[in-house]
Amino acid sequence: MTVAVPTPSELRSHLVRGRIAGDVATTRENNLRHYRLMSERHPGHLFGLEPDGRWTADDVLALMVRRCGVVADPAHRSGQDTIDPDLTLAALDAYADRIALAAERRERVIVATGHPNGLGDWYRTLARVLREAGCKLLRPAAGWTYRTPTAEGGQSRAIRYRGDVAMVVDDAGDFRHTHSARGIRAMLAELAAGSELLPDLLIGDHGWAGGAGQAGVPAIGLADCNDPALFVAAEEGRVEVVVPLDDNVAPHLYEPVMAYVLDRSGLSGIDR
Repeated sequence: MTVAVPTPSELRSHLVRGRIAGDVATTRENNLRHYRLMSERHPGHLFGLEPDGRWTADDVLALMVRRCGVVADPAHRSGQDTIDPDLTLAALDAYADRIALAAERRERVIVATGHPNGLGDWYRTLARVLREAGCKLLRPAAGWTYRTPTAEGGQSRAIRYRGDVAMVVDDAGDFRHTHSARGIRAMLAELAAGSELLPDLLIGDHGWAGGAGQAGVPAIGLADCNDPALFVAAEEGRVEVVVPLDDNVAPHLYEPVMAYVLDRSGLSGIDR
């Protein structure tokens, strides 16, 4: 079923109604904890980035107010937090414009996600329309494995592609959520070992986008209000566009957002 392209006003209403922006599910306690851990340079909250700035927890909060629209009052320590839907809309426009540029240039692109369930359809759609527009979708390091600490102890992860979208799987072959930048580093290392050029663009989130930006690869990403590292990267010029939104709502709620992005990028006719 084709999803109608919403107007900006209609999309804004949808973002708030679906809690993609506005009053979101991510709690203030979770946000503040993540801002502190990022300011303390906890590896799990850096997404492969090495920020230049000092970035205290207060600095991170101030940045997230400006770039994401969380509650500005530092005394607000618990309960509801927010994402400004107008900031989401503005960033979606920039995101779509960069995708349009990739299509126009027929760029070499890597698409990857740490949210295989909630955002898998989003990225598969983008990969498909970019391929059909003439871009080259890269699939380096398929099958590459690494060990990662989890609450259950060390576990294996491997890069696996669904279509042209990189994700990670566990030993059982199940797709897993990840913040790690190790996958994108392995991809870039394999390309370099084969004397291939770096990608022209990385479209992703979490460590895929952060690790790419740190390596000097142009990157655009989606990020929740508890994922400050990508917003810091945008502030420091390492990531081109970061769209603030709740990255874990029901997948069908992103469909009108995708329709809007494809329409603005001039790629909606390819997908339909």
